[in-house]
Amino acid sequence: MNITIIGASAGVGLETVKRALDRNHKITTLSRSEIKLPSHKNLTTLKGSATNKDDLKKSIANADAVIVALGTGKSMKTTTLYSDFAKLLVEVQKEMSTQIPFIVLTGFGAGESGAYHSFMMKLFFKFLLKDVYADKTKMEEIIAKSSMKWEIVRAGILKDNPLTEKYRAETTLFKGINIGNINHADVADYMVKQAENPTELNKYVSLSNN
Repeated sequence: MNITIIGASAGVGLETVKRALDRNHKITTLSRSEIKLPSHKNLTTLKGSATNKDDLKKSIANADAVIVALGTGKSMKTTTLYSDFAKLLVEVQKEMSTQIPFIVLTGFGAGESGAYHSFMMKLFFKFLLKDVYADKTKMEEIIAKSSMKWEIVRAGILKDNPLTEKYRAETTLFKGINIGNINHADVADYMVKQAENPTELNKYVSLSNN
């Protein structure tokens, strides 16, 4: 199938490209930075911005599914990247009248999930990640209110370890949910498999290796 990956140059996005190619999909990527991967017959890379309408439309024109793995790196500064992208995505989806699934990465701590963090994690988010996650929450809200087919993936604390394919995917929030660490590669594995067969549409999925 044809999968578009937005935000593909690093982290989960890059791992998603690798995993999707391993599973024999045709991949189109959109990112501002170069994709540091060997050339591949099934890989088309587009250099551009997820908040540029023409770039975004071009990237998803032939997609059967879209994976969104936007990130701001290690920056903890206030941003509007996520909400700006979400507004544009909704606009583009309406114009193109597409009903393909959009699998969107945010993080555990966005939206109501923040209330289910441990005490120490709540402090960490309050003082360090508050502004970034406020915008991730806005992105979730904009997408959830839209008419598109969406799935929001709230990953735990990301780690750069090898693929295990052993992780929990929780679709409800409950006391003691204990969403901890998860490998970039395992988040990628989950998102690619959901692009192939989206079983959790219109749901928020929390991911953890433990």
